[in-house]
Amino acid sequence: MRHTESLVVTASLKARMLDTEEKSERRTAADAVFDRLYEDIVSLKLLPGTKLSEAEVARQFGLSRQPVRDAFTRLGSTDLLLIRPQRATEVRGFSIERINHSRFVRLAIELEVVNDACKLWNDQKAQTLQKHLDRQANAIETNQPEQFHALDLSFHELLCTLSEHPKAAQNIRDCKQELDRLCILSLGRANEANTLYNDHSELANAINDRDVNAAVEVTRLHLSRLDSHIETIHSEHREYFEAS
Repeated sequence: MRHTESLVVTASLKARMLDTEEKSERRTAADAVFDRLYEDIVSLKLLPGTKLSEAEVARQFGLSRQPVRDAFTRLGSTDLLLIRPQRATEVRGFSIERINHSRFVRLAIELEVVNDACKLWNDQKAQTLQKHLDRQANAIETNQPEQFHALDLSFHELLCTLSEHPKAAQNIRDCKQELDRLCILSLGRANEANTLYNDHSELANAINDRDVNAAVEVTRLHLSRLDSHIETIHSEHREYFEAS
C-alpha cells in the first residue's frame, strides 16, 4: 500500500514539475513577444490604430497562440493595446486624460526627489551624476537620438536612487510610459535633445549647490517641455488620439 502511495506521489510530483517547466517556457516565449511588441509600439514602428492578430504574430514568432495571448494581455494592462472581445486587437491611441494624469503624478514625485536630493547630496553623488551627463553629451555628439532617449529616462531614475528613493524610479517609468511614443516624436525635432540635456545640466548644478528653489524651478520647466509638442501633435494627428 505504501509503495503504491509512493508511486502516486512521485507521479504527482513529476506532473507538477512538467507543468512548471511548461509554464516557465511559456512565460519566456510570452516575454519575448511582449518585449518585441512593446519596443515596436513605443518606437512608433506600430502606429496607433494598427490592428494585430494573435494568429499572425504567433506565425511570425513560430509560437503557439497562448504565449502571444499572454503578451497581448500584458500590453493591454499597460494601456498599449486595446483588446475587445470579438473584435480585432489594435495598438491603443494616445489619451489626453491619461497623459495629464501621468504628468501630474510624475511631477509630484520628481519634486520630492530633487528636494531630498538637495538635502542628501555629496561629492560622490555629484560625480556619479556627472558621469551620466557625460554619456548624454556623447549620445548627442554622435547623433544617437534613441540612445539619448533611453538616457533621459535613466537620468531621472538615477536621481531617485541618489536621493535614496529607488522605488520611485518604477513610478516614474510607469508614468512616462504614456508619453514614450510622444517623446519619440518630440526627440526627432532638431535641438530637442540639446534642450533636455541643458535642463539636466542645470538641474545637476542646482542640486550640487543644494539650491532647492532652483532645482524645483528647473524640474517644472523640464517636465513642461512637451506641452507645446502635445498640442501640436494632437492638432496634426488627431487620428492617433482616442476620443475624449
